[in-house]
Amino acid sequence: MKVTEGMKITVLNGSPKGSLSITMQYVRYLEQQFPQHRITILNVAQRIGRIVRDEETFLSIMEDVASSDGILWAFPLYVCLVPSQYKRFIELIRERKAEGAFAGKYTAVLTTSIHFFDHTAHRYMHAICDDLDMKYAGMFSPDMHDLLDDKKRKDLLQFAGEFFRAIEQGAVTAKTYPPLRYHPIVYRPGKAVSPIDSADKKILLIADYDGASPNLASMVERFEKAIEGGIETVDLADLNVKGGCLGCIKCGFDNICAYEGKDDYIEFYNQQVRRADILVFAGAVRDRYLSWRWKQFFDRGFFNTHQPTLGGKQIGLLVAGPLTLIPNLREIFEAYAEWQGANLACCITDEHDSAAKIDLLIQQCAERLIRLACINYVPPPTFLGVGGMKVFRDDIYGRLRFAFQADHRYYQRHGLYDFPQKNVRARKLNKTMIQMTKDPAMKEAIRKRFTLGMIEPFRRVLEKTEKQ
Repeated sequence: MKVTEGMKITVLNGSPKGSLSITMQYVRYLEQQFPQHRITILNVAQRIGRIVRDEETFLSIMEDVASSDGILWAFPLYVCLVPSQYKRFIELIRERKAEGAFAGKYTAVLTTSIHFFDHTAHRYMHAICDDLDMKYAGMFSPDMHDLLDDKKRKDLLQFAGEFFRAIEQGAVTAKTYPPLRYHPIVYRPGKAVSPIDSADKKILLIADYDGASPNLASMVERFEKAIEGGIETVDLADLNVKGGCLGCIKCGFDNICAYEGKDDYIEFYNQQVRRADILVFAGAVRDRYLSWRWKQFFDRGFFNTHQPTLGGKQIGLLVAGPLTLIPNLREIFEAYAEWQGANLACCITDEHDSAAKIDLLIQQCAERLIRLACINYVPPPTFLGVGGMKVFRDDIYGRLRFAFQADHRYYQRHGLYDFPQKNVRARKLNKTMIQMTKDPAMKEAIRKRFTLGMIEPFRRVLEKTEKQ
């Protein structure tokens, strides 16, 4: 594989574990296999505290980026996206107007995960690269253990080779994600004419105002007016949270977090989030997600590891920002609600041309949340929830059982090991029917009755309920 010698590739490491990250072992392998290139790893997530405090440290990183031939964004997946520490770094690029360091640079994305919504993380990063006017040259999303396999290592080398080739040849790239166009009205909420009774439902509204949008505070105010009593509002900025998830997996044995007793997050989650009937998340769009504080909130919930903790709850979403232009963000929240066993009942944004319409949407959202909470309504999950839980089920039963023993015990108690091959009745029926179809005449007779046969059990149910 012939590529330009001496290229400088800067790796922006998004793992809070720094060099001890599994993702970085993939990068180390690339260092070994492409010694002609200078691959520099910058542990931006692990050092995010210093990067935020010390602008010189940030500027030094930008100098490395600006002098590079290519930028590799590399990180482990945390809750459908990048870790919160990495999210904070991405936000800093715009806050400190450092986009110019990235403009025109060839870039690629490397992640490691167990493939639980890795596609949403890659969509997010691809969009970030487009927003920074970078030349996106591809992505690689291996299973966390793929580096141990000869064939998968070859795939990794091919990915890297294509990235380096794009730089060498000056490949032309095209953007996939158009810029976000967002010109909101100044939302001033009207008076709530008929506030709805809370029906004794515990309602927790969590917000991160973060100064990004005055409309968000107005939306929260209007929601509070829509319901009479029962609402508790918490600003994430007021919580004593020492930091983001460290990826240390100390919680895997017994759900005891490394932050236990060191900040307020765990008590807040257990005493307020888990005990609420209705959760309302309020935030402003920052780049292609909500704020880093919101990402920290979801990441830190991993002390529950892969166990759903919000089953049966109603969830509402108040967003100041172009949510309708970011379907990936909407999908992340839908997936989060579904695998938790909750119901994302409504998503309200300020993308409307009148305050009156926003008022009405928020009022209807409040009414819907309480109405559905009263009847305990949660719709059946779609592929997002079913597929996501099967990824967890299979890995916890298998290779991750030792590391996540608390999950294994939970999955056993709650019947989440619902492997289809354990269905003895179905196995016997399949064996009998397959044997019957070895007779050509019987096979043809069954084929002719397929459609009617498939609906027969449903017809019996309908006939029975009709008689009632």
